[in-house]
Amino acid sequence: MSLIVQDQRFLKILTANIFSSIGSGITMIAIPWMIVTGENGASTFGLISLLLTMMLFLIAPIIGNLIDQYSRKKLLLWSEMIGFIVIGLFAFIGFVNGGYATWQLVVLFASGMLYYSLFYPTMFAMNQEIFEPRQYKSLNGIMEIQGQLSSVIAGGVATLLIEAIDLYWILVIDASTYAIAFIILYTIPYLKKNQSTKTNSDASFWEKMREGYEYLKERPLLFLFLISAFIPFVIVMITNYVFPIYIESTLQAGGNVYGAHEMIFGVGALLAGITVPFLISKLGNVKIVLFGIFMFMLSMILTTIFPITTLFIIVSLFFGLANAGTRVARNTLMMEMIPNDKIGRVESLFRSIGLAIRITLIGSFTVIIPQSGTFSSLSILSIILITSVITAWIGRQYFKKDTSSIINSKVVNVQTQK
Repeated sequence: MSLIVQDQRFLKILTANIFSSIGSGITMIAIPWMIVTGENGASTFGLISLLLTMMLFLIAPIIGNLIDQYSRKKLLLWSEMIGFIVIGLFAFIGFVNGGYATWQLVVLFASGMLYYSLFYPTMFAMNQEIFEPRQYKSLNGIMEIQGQLSSVIAGGVATLLIEAIDLYWILVIDASTYAIAFIILYTIPYLKKNQSTKTNSDASFWEKMREGYEYLKERPLLFLFLISAFIPFVIVMITNYVFPIYIESTLQAGGNVYGAHEMIFGVGALLAGITVPFLISKLGNVKIVLFGIFMFMLSMILTTIFPITTLFIIVSLFFGLANAGTRVARNTLMMEMIPNDKIGRVESLFRSIGLAIRITLIGSFTVIIPQSGTFSSLSILSIILITSVITAWIGRQYFKKDTSSIINSKVVNVQTQK
């Protein structure tokens, strides 16, 4: 870890990430709050979230192809520049008009979601490209810590600012962070490499996008393992809708419990960022992923069967630890296993599947929860996690097979030399 923190490229990426995460994070907390507190706010925000998730599902493969086809640094710079222009424009509109219409808030929220969908997968691919494989564990661990700390800071600052100042001042702060991140990223030395022949040829856009699918189709066990490793993250996104209702209607508790859940969840995630890189060195990525999914599954089952406030707060630590730990190990594994010229499309395929699951379940839960409460929804999530543990266990055979083939090839080489 000491080697990577001495790398100026990493320090610049980390600093740019901090500014981007905090600035956009504050805005993405403030805008939903303004929509929800407006007329018919809850139903409006639910519909907006569903429509935007469907939109992201459709464009995720396109983003993956862009990440593999073009310079990752240029994509990051364009995302920061466009973010600065859009947010700066709406800040100016707010100054002139003194406020915002609902449609303007929706456009701001949509632009934030699009920014997240482009920035983070691109940063993931660029990190894999410019750093050495031996640095991946430390890299992903520190990035996880940075992400969680930035979320905590953004949440704290947003809590102070939402009621204290007008939204256009918050947008000025956000636009400033985009500009600072742009300047920092611009100074990072970068030359795109490892482009496949296919990417540089006259292959059609759809043929290029299909490469990610074909890569996983040839490795079904790897696909099973990685999709299982994505499930805890997908479930966390769904519980952002389910848990507030669970706390209010099932636990019959107040907002302080939700705040405590978020805080303890963040503590668990921070612990994962600190400890998981060390554990990966001792146990390997595969075992950490399996253990993380299993821990997340147990936490969800306990939450479902025993609706007790104290227990819910306690297992929040394990939700955060398992989700972040699985993500760090999964990201490290993907960086080590998947060719860099395909990583964008492969990762976007998993994002698309995750978005499809979110659309299906959130749409279903909006019907189920008003009729039967949260028990049925949490039971469905528990079943999905149990299935994920089973499929991950099956998928792990890929790595045994891969190891065996490497050993066999070495034996053949030795015999040939003799």
